[in-house]
Amino acid sequence: MQWIDCVSYFLGGAVLTNAVPHFVSGVMGRPFQSPFAQPRGQGHSSSTVNALWGFLNLAVGYLLVVRVGDFDLRSTADVVALGLGTLLMGVAMARMFGRFNGGNAPADG
Repeated sequence: MQWIDCVSYFLGGAVLTNAVPHFVSGVMGRPFQSPFAQPRGQGHSSSTVNALWGFLNLAVGYLLVVRVGDFDLRSTADVVALGLGTLLMGVAMARMFGRFNGGNAPADG
């Protein structure tokens, strides 16, 4: 595997992870933060914008993982690169969206 494939799979994992909250919020009809909101990344965008943004992320993630190199689920290096991108983006998104949605300091219930 070439290093560019690893980078592509890492970024693919990050982009696919980013697709999840946007697409799910969109199809549920809920507003959610997006890069198109004001202020950027903090304000809410409509459910339609989020569904479209989530779908675009899915398409880009597909291109980065499936169309670059020869991704193999049995290759530890391929899966680790994808998994690290997924994990790091997931933690970053949890921290960022947690600021706005109360997830960084949940109240004791």
